[in-house]
Amino acid sequence: MTTAPVSTPTAADPAPALVAFFKSLSDVRRLQVAGRLAAGNQTVAQLAEALGEPPAAIRRHLEALRAAGLVAGPLGPAQAYRLCRDHIHSLAAQVLARPTVAVPETDDEFAAKVLRDFLTPDGAFRELPAQEKKFLVLLPYALLVFEPGGRYTEKEVNARLQRLHPDTATLRRALIDHQWMQREANGATYWRSE
Repeated sequence: MTTAPVSTPTAADPAPALVAFFKSLSDVRRLQVAGRLAAGNQTVAQLAEALGEPPAAIRRHLEALRAAGLVAGPLGPAQAYRLCRDHIHSLAAQVLARPTVAVPETDDEFAAKVLRDFLTPDGAFRELPAQEKKFLVLLPYALLVFEPGGRYTEKEVNARLQRLHPDTATLRRALIDHQWMQREANGATYWRSE
């Protein structure tokens, strides 16, 4: 069976920008400020009057939104703020995008059928097969979320396996039991078997 690596987070991981985006909009007042700016550029005074908030509070909300890349300003002589629609659209595209996953190629008809039956279009496992023979087809695929030579804590192992299936304990134990992964005796560090 030949395979290409499953995508894993990198330095270009969009997660920090997405977290900042959602945190910035988790406050009802900031959400209202963003909503007002969606209707058009506004000054601090206009936003304060429309929302019944003191200007100092509006400035704090604008700064939080600006730090997340959602608002630009103050701009021009009017010192107005505007919503950064391109940035918002880019973040929305990242949320809605399906990850690119390389599905293993194989000449083995049984393995090909198992992969078709148990892999979702985004590369996760629909379910873990009850039959050991089928489960053993999926395990090498699960191993691809780990780089050769990489060292991982149990928490990191679980986070990577979580992308494939919520039952990380079963996957982790199976990778160890079938000796595709090794771990220190105290369980502090995991790595792929060479």
